[in-house]
Amino acid sequence: MTPTEQLRNEHQAVLLALDILEKICQKLEAGEKLAPKHQEEILEFIKIFIDKCHHGKEEGLLFPAMEKVGIPKEQGPIGMMIKEHDMGREFVRGMSENISNPEKFIGNARGYIELLRQHIEKENNILYEMADMHISQTKNNELLKEFNKLELERIGPGKHEEFHQMLEKLAGIYLKQ
Repeated sequence: MTPTEQLRNEHQAVLLALDILEKICQKLEAGEKLAPKHQEEILEFIKIFIDKCHHGKEEGLLFPAMEKVGIPKEQGPIGMMIKEHDMGREFVRGMSENISNPEKFIGNARGYIELLRQHIEKENNILYEMADMHISQTKNNELLKEFNKLELERIGPGKHEEFHQMLEKLAGIYLKQ
């Protein structure tokens, strides 16, 4: 497995979380009562799995490795991805501050969903392709070790699996037909 394959795999979980968040928004718009715990759980996933862990791997490890092989940060694709991470953090802050205000929660959630779906498309099909072409196998092996270390330090042992179980539970509630 390469670092970009690991990140693409994580994107699958992120996309599932976005689908769940979309259904939460639809239910809120329909005036349905939700367990506030579900909004809190999806926000915890976003803040810890997506931001601390996934974006941490990108911003702290992959992007600097890409810069070292000549892929520009400023006025380049890396800088744009970091800018979009920051935009996402603003939407997450808005959701967190407005769990009890459905209209504001939905506005921030929909902005986040749209941003991240487009962001993932760019990372998977442009940025990661660039990384795959320019980063050596030796550096990729080093990055994978650093990814594992970051994950243990930032979210702790077993938390990754707990998040996947939580997503499966919420998918069973919100994505069943």
